[in-house]
Amino acid sequence: MSEQQTIHTAGTWRSAVAGATREVLDPADATVLAVVAEGDTADTDAAVGAARAAFDDGPWPGTPVAERAALLRRTADLLRRDRERIALLESRDAGKTLEEGRVDVDCVTDAFRYFADLVIGEGAGRVVDAGSSDIHSVVVHEPVGVCALITPWNYPLLQASWKIAPALAAGNTFVVKPSELTPLTTVALIELLVEAGLPAGVANLVTGAGDPVGARLAAHPDVDLISFTGGLTSGTKVMRAAADTVKKVALELGGKNPNVVFADACATDEGFDTAVDQALNAAFIHSGQVCSAGSRLIVEESLRERFVTELARRAEKIRLGRGTDPGVECGPLVSAAQLERTQSYVASALAEGAVLRAGGERPEGPGYFYRPTVLDRCDRRMRVVREEVFGPVLTVETFRTEDEAVALANDTEYGLAGGVWTADQGRARRVAGRLRHGTVWINDFHPYLPQAEWGGFGKSGIGRELGPSGLAEYRETKHVYQNLAPRPVRWFAG
Repeated sequence: MSEQQTIHTAGTWRSAVAGATREVLDPADATVLAVVAEGDTADTDAAVGAARAAFDDGPWPGTPVAERAALLRRTADLLRRDRERIALLESRDAGKTLEEGRVDVDCVTDAFRYFADLVIGEGAGRVVDAGSSDIHSVVVHEPVGVCALITPWNYPLLQASWKIAPALAAGNTFVVKPSELTPLTTVALIELLVEAGLPAGVANLVTGAGDPVGARLAAHPDVDLISFTGGLTSGTKVMRAAADTVKKVALELGGKNPNVVFADACATDEGFDTAVDQALNAAFIHSGQVCSAGSRLIVEESLRERFVTELARRAEKIRLGRGTDPGVECGPLVSAAQLERTQSYVASALAEGAVLRAGGERPEGPGYFYRPTVLDRCDRRMRVVREEVFGPVLTVETFRTEDEAVALANDTEYGLAGGVWTADQGRARRVAGRLRHGTVWINDFHPYLPQAEWGGFGKSGIGRELGPSGLAEYRETKHVYQNLAPRPVRWFAG
């Protein structure tokens, strides 16, 4: 397969129908990292057609569960084998540190193994008691059909796998469209699925832009389900396009995530150090390009000055650079557009009265780098507090009471994730119970488990990934009712 042959349909790698290509840039220096095929509507239709044929006439949907699980485990083994190669590719493509790339590969490996174990551990269906020994009634699960999977640029391998692993476990076929900015590890994953023995046509890949590729997938009449991870604006377009064909829709649309710190969490030096360290991790991992980034620090007023002063001091010392270089803690933003977006949010915040405590500038040199930024004295009227920046920008708000902290944390149209820091276990449970967010961390931030559902409230999306619900997204539920002793009903006398 040459660099330009990155479209995969019906088991074959090929170039785009129109012959178009796209340069994938290294965000650390804006040089060309790779050249990929630039698919269009014709490529998308071919991929959907291949997936449709593989589902309707191919062996995969009827493959025994044990064999599907075995393929997922073989894929996990191949990911482990190629861990360094794929981690390096993810680091170069998305700009994250090499260690973050390794963590991503490990998490993807865990997800494939989890869904293999989950599907193999299920029975033949849920027996329903119909009240008679003459009736056998069972609820079974079947694959949805052809799934369109649209993934974002920040975690290209991880987000693709969170969709692909359960889709395959359930017996579906799919077409995946990675972000045009970071397609390389998705291409690598499809190669591993082929090596693992997945039948031709089950896994299809189209590299290209959201319009036309993503738009066509959302509207395509032969697609039964669309799963999209990305921005709110694009997600609403996907939902509208899918409505005409009444296909199943799953959306993960990001968040504006609060990290609430009560003063009692910092009563000891160790507690203070941990809370500050975790606030940095919450906001600045992968340069803040994380849907669950704790970009809103909501700190108790009595602690604010001490906490923010130390936070800003440490933020200024974060080492930027190419993610593969030793000692680098934070890589670049993914693109020039994302850098410009981040700069504009910081400028608007300062114009609206925020106080710059750290960062707020682009360092000299090549690449799309931006200094980790701490903005103090923020409030909910500011765009930077309300809207998702997707850059290394942390805003600081304060509260005096528990009720005020909860109100601030819930004052967002999103509801993906949030954190609570307190030494009071009763308060921790109360606040966690009142937060309207799909994941709440207590005295931690960012960890997730493949066996626990991931998704949000409000405009953070619809549906869940991971966990049993993540598998259920890719299934239809059917009730099979069998009368073992049929006889006339005599409803009608004639």
